[in-house]
Amino acid sequence: MEDEPVLPAAADGTAPEVLALAKVVARLRAEVDDLEAGAAMSAVLERAKGVLMAQEGLPEQGAYELLRRRAEGHGCTLAEECWLALGAVDPTPVRTVAPPGETPAVAPPGDAPAMAVSRTGGDAGEGASDEGRRALLARLARALATTSGPGGVAELLRSVLGESEQVEAVMIYTRTAAGSLELTGHAGIDGATAERWSHVPPLAGVAALEALTEERPVWLESPERDADGYLLIGDDPGRWPSRAWIPAPGEPPTTAVGFFRTRPGAFGTDTRRLLRRAVRLCGGALRAPGAPETAEPADEQATAVQQVFDTLPGPAVLLTPVRSADGSVEDFRIDAAAAESVDVAGRRGRELVGRMVLETYPTVAGTALWKGYLDTLATGAVYEGLPFTYEEVTARVPHQSVYSVRASRLGERLVVSWIRRDTSDLEARRLEDLQRLGNLGWASWNLVTGTITWSDQVYAVFRRDPAKGPVTLEELPGHVVPDDQPVLGRAVRRLLDGGTAIDQPFRIATAQGVRHLRIVAEAQVDADATPVEVHGFVQDLTTQRDIETALRESERANILQRGMLKAERSLAARLQETLLPIPEQSLELAGLRIDLAYLPADAGVNVGGDWYSAIPLPDGGALFVVGDVAGHGLAAVGTMAQLRFTAKGMAVTGSALPDVLSRLNTLLLHTAADPAGATATMVMARYRPAGHRLSWVRAGHLPPLLIRAGEARFLPQPEGSLLGACADVKYGQEVIDLLPGDHLLLYTDGLVEDPGVDIEEGLTALAATAARLAREGDETLARTLAAGRAPHRDDICVLDIHLPPEPARST
Repeated sequence: MEDEPVLPAAADGTAPEVLALAKVVARLRAEVDDLEAGAAMSAVLERAKGVLMAQEGLPEQGAYELLRRRAEGHGCTLAEECWLALGAVDPTPVRTVAPPGETPAVAPPGDAPAMAVSRTGGDAGEGASDEGRRALLARLARALATTSGPGGVAELLRSVLGESEQVEAVMIYTRTAAGSLELTGHAGIDGATAERWSHVPPLAGVAALEALTEERPVWLESPERDADGYLLIGDDPGRWPSRAWIPAPGEPPTTAVGFFRTRPGAFGTDTRRLLRRAVRLCGGALRAPGAPETAEPADEQATAVQQVFDTLPGPAVLLTPVRSADGSVEDFRIDAAAAESVDVAGRRGRELVGRMVLETYPTVAGTALWKGYLDTLATGAVYEGLPFTYEEVTARVPHQSVYSVRASRLGERLVVSWIRRDTSDLEARRLEDLQRLGNLGWASWNLVTGTITWSDQVYAVFRRDPAKGPVTLEELPGHVVPDDQPVLGRAVRRLLDGGTAIDQPFRIATAQGVRHLRIVAEAQVDADATPVEVHGFVQDLTTQRDIETALRESERANILQRGMLKAERSLAARLQETLLPIPEQSLELAGLRIDLAYLPADAGVNVGGDWYSAIPLPDGGALFVVGDVAGHGLAAVGTMAQLRFTAKGMAVTGSALPDVLSRLNTLLLHTAADPAGATATMVMARYRPAGHRLSWVRAGHLPPLLIRAGEARFLPQPEGSLLGACADVKYGQEVIDLLPGDHLLLYTDGLVEDPGVDIEEGLTALAATAARLAREGDETLARTLAAGRAPHRDDICVLDIHLPPEPARST
């Protein structure tokens, strides 16, 4: 034991408690130095005990006693005997842990190993398999002499047992004061798996926790069966079909070692014995040296007080004053502590006994509480401090509570207790909040005395005036709507006659309408199984039922609407197919080859308004139209039919193309006052074979694309705005003479429009693609362009007017 550390002389006026606090700091530093200096011997002792536990099959205390007896028999110290035990399994010098600033000590490589061999040599083997296991344990013991920490132990166990026992991975967990498991060492698993399983809360079904709690190994030998009852720590069960969790030696054990095997099936008897002995052998290396022992009370009075404290709830301590040379109190020693007492370091109950107040509660120095202790000790007057707020952490959730400290004198000592002031108020507020948020209230009916107690929320749920008092269980069915009275009456009778718990919904009629309620109640029975008291709660489910009703109505409306939309789409699709038959091959009209393509939109449930027309005229020419009606569904199909047949009829009778557009505009304006009115765009062209002349007009539509000699360009657009938009509109006309080999494309905007992309970019891309396809000799240009747009959000209609090249003349 080192001498007490020397402190500098105190300056005048320094409070005794401040000097005592400084002494605490100095003493703690000295204790740290002592622990570091003793770590070397502790490590050697623990490993030597582990060797004997594995070799002799002894418990930890038995191994220690054997070492002590051998030391006495050889006339050497316990440390020297430990070196002898370690030298028997490994003649390599063992390097120990030295305090900071000192050179690590090394065991003498000469005498100790020789003495060990002479005492242990000549052991007889017990058969090949037994010799193999002994060799594994000896190898493990040799390596443990230079291995420390759970990480090193895990890697050592995997390397030693991996080949013979097919142990691919090892995980070592230590149980914390809160009961959870922390991964302190591992081998054979990747970093992600280690991070995922670094902390395991104290849940049911954790095999490692069960091994520590029941102090026995847990063998997991069937992944399918084990997965039903256990949380399988680690990776995919298929990788490690058998696992074992074995507690390391300890009183009680706090460390569990997990072995993960690639071999399926049960662990054999010899394998189980080998793994258990291996863990026992590693017990010293896994346990932190110098763990503090629980101090016992100092004297008979402290012992008696401790016995009383052990039976009491709440925190309380017995304090003995520690005086300086001049008689002033510089600190208090804790000589007894109740189980719920805890200090700032997390030590509880008897772990506090023997420690100083300024060590366990350093912030108390110089406070009003400290002065109160001194006054009570001097005068005997009971001290009770003002309530203060203290933050506690329970299940990792911080919450604040209000306490006060009470100190009274017991002889020359103090009994100090913490009194919680807000327990009942806090619970009452929480109960009120629970009832309000859950829209429920609690109730009890004493069937012996007839006493009925309702919380305020029950009156609110029933919409009942509290002045009228509560309702008996027998009267309860009479307050519900007639349809629910029989069902609720039978439930109440089962509760009162047989004590059967009930959970019954019912309805009541109030001035605000019908309310949907629920009662959940159970009965307490006497020795004859006769109900004597009923308690439970009543909950208002009206809002929930209203939401459920609204959802059902919404679902019915949605189903009906979807049915109507489906029928409308089917009808519109049939009409569209009738009005716009798409030929499977190109058409021949007035010496032209016509390729057509129509693709409906990928999304949506409605049929679009894109359409086309390609018909012969009485004078030998041909009429070509591509249009796009705004909107979808039956209305769009109807407008499309109007425009198509009107345009066809007027063109056949010889009307000029600008006149046709003017009449169509008037037609749509006339129908715009109707809810089914619409607007539309259109491009229309008339072809005359003589001179291959094509006249065309447009109404707000995209320009035709001419492809000639492998180059593409858009035709200049004549005047003309949207059909159905306004009355005073003039429609112009353009003329172009087609040359052999020309292609002229009429199309709708679905071919060039993309969300978030300028339409000019779409037109430029169309021109480049169409020119390339024409140069490649594509004979189905319209269909190729339309197919290249998938997926598309709008209908696509494309019409390709192609004047075939003149046949080559024979010479």
